[in-house]
Amino acid sequence: MLEIGRERIVRTVNNILGTVLALSVASALAIAALAIGSVHAQPPSFDIFPVPTGSAPHDVAPAADGTVWYTAQAQGMAGRLDPRSGKIEKIPLGDGSAPHGVIVGPDRAAWITDGGLNAIVRVDPKTLAVTRFPLPNERPDANLNTAVFDRQGHLWFTGQSGIYGELDPKRGSMRVFDAPRGRGPYGICVTPDGSLYFASLAGSYLGRIDPVSGAAQVIEPPTPNQGARRVWSDSKGRVWLSEWNAGKVGVFDPSTRRWREWRLPGEDPHAYAIFVDDQDIVWLSEWSGNALVRFDPRAERFDVFALPRAHANVRQMMGRPGEVWLSGSGIDHLLRYRSRAAAASGE
Repeated sequence: MLEIGRERIVRTVNNILGTVLALSVASALAIAALAIGSVHAQPPSFDIFPVPTGSAPHDVAPAADGTVWYTAQAQGMAGRLDPRSGKIEKIPLGDGSAPHGVIVGPDRAAWITDGGLNAIVRVDPKTLAVTRFPLPNERPDANLNTAVFDRQGHLWFTGQSGIYGELDPKRGSMRVFDAPRGRGPYGICVTPDGSLYFASLAGSYLGRIDPVSGAAQVIEPPTPNQGARRVWSDSKGRVWLSEWNAGKVGVFDPSTRRWREWRLPGEDPHAYAIFVDDQDIVWLSEWSGNALVRFDPRAERFDVFALPRAHANVRQMMGRPGEVWLSGSGIDHLLRYRSRAAAASGE
């Protein structure tokens, strides 16, 4: 009887301690969730579009006609997806091609930075004809990365070997410049007032380009060796930066020359792609957690959406109102995320 009584006492004490511990853990988790935002328990609204096996789609660019361009880096091709039918058109870019970035130009054509060809490539949206603009012979192996059009219709591009440049498509002329600190130029963007900025991954800085002289000014983020990877401007001209090494998102305001940074949720986050939508919401791909991250700058709140397939390796994102498109280079799929607001309105 004495042993039975002792067992009952032990069980009672353990139950009390377990309840207290559970409440403490729940409280701590609730506080942490309030501090960093939330991880959505409900499955987010992802649509999945397969591309040919072995494509390794690097970048993606939705077009105004509803189609979506992507670069099939591993196959030396560009692709164009019709999300309504799932049909894909494949466009070979030439022997040795290894396309990296793709954007839709003011002429509605796909413009591609092709590291294998060491050239800027244009794909006509109607005929699918391919035109190449090779870099000068004295600029071999530029490791071309990303491009953007300025307000004059000139295409500016980066190369990780340590260059950035400008192409005038009408004249077919090109200028190429040495980047500060050598290797590293990666993402590039243009702000509403026409200013040009690029990120240097190896150099860990934000660069501002003078479009007349071509000179670049180094702007230092607050975190040293942060690994600035991609950049995007919001509607106010603030420049948003994904910091790969630091796992942060940063913003530089040219009007005040001030920085702010926020660390992404999760353990050892790595911020790769960045896109700012028409509502000035910031979207990032986070590699450690295989997630799409939404950041609301007004509320300073993160929301994390687990990607529907493991090891997606999303290297770039772009969007249209109500949609964010992601290139799943590790899974041979393109992904579309549609917000609840867009889904409710039938967009």
